[in-house]
Amino acid sequence: MRQVKPKTNELFSPGHRACPGCGLAITARLVAEAAGPNTIISNATGCLEVTTTPYPETAWGMPWIHSLFENASAVASGISAALKQKKQSNVKIIAQGGDGATYDIGFGLISGMWERQEDILYICYDNEAYMNTGVQASGATPYGAHTTTTPKGKKSIGSTFFKKDMPAIAMAHNLAYVATSSAGYPTDVQNKVKKALSIKGSKYIQILTPCVPGWGINAKQTIMLGKLAHQTGLWPIYEVEAGTITNVMSFPKNPPKVEDYLKLQKRFAHLFAKKENKKEIEKIQNIANNNIKKYK
Repeated sequence: MRQVKPKTNELFSPGHRACPGCGLAITARLVAEAAGPNTIISNATGCLEVTTTPYPETAWGMPWIHSLFENASAVASGISAALKQKKQSNVKIIAQGGDGATYDIGFGLISGMWERQEDILYICYDNEAYMNTGVQASGATPYGAHTTTTPKGKKSIGSTFFKKDMPAIAMAHNLAYVATSSAGYPTDVQNKVKKALSIKGSKYIQILTPCVPGWGINAKQTIMLGKLAHQTGLWPIYEVEAGTITNVMSFPKNPPKVEDYLKLQKRFAHLFAKKENKKEIEKIQNIANNNIKKYK
């Protein structure tokens, strides 16, 4: 295959095929910059893989491997074993995928990697559905959100299931470090990636990454919605070290109502179409209120 010298030294180059305003692409670049060039990435199938590596092109300026939807963590474990055999202990390893690859399809292999306490950082880019294949519901889809596989019809309230608490499941595996963040807070994302990679053992970071077409938002709203999700209490941002919560990003003294967040997204538009859906919005508000009480 003919090799072409890159026109840039960036670890995540512009010119990829992600949507303008893509929370996933914004955050992936932050992660690459924070991790540095001495890092190997194992990437699950999904939007991030499809938009950044259409053969024979790549946006990645660092070692990057894609295999199957479910096995980014298993490939990362293989990389770790190979580096140990070569006695190379200074190379960082990141396994990463979307919420579909993390919550659902790849969950078993991720759990196995965590049980073995592999010295690997797993990052979940959470846009709350299978966006690459048509906005189908995943285990990360929030209550009340519309997807192409949630119930249809005038009486539908969207997803009737509640979002799985993946960070809590990670904590149950006794990981060295667990954290959440959001595309709305770039510095927080980078600080947590750097911190995680400085810690030996299994690590997990879950980052909220708004999806422009999947959420039905304007490309200019990505960062704002990433912040608003946290400010309402729907997306608590915290760190857990050795099983103990060590840091929580403060909520505003007067948090915005969840309506302020929901009404900006077409995936929740049906909740505002009928007065009787007000009780469903109240359920979502209760989720936010409980998060604020729990993490205060």
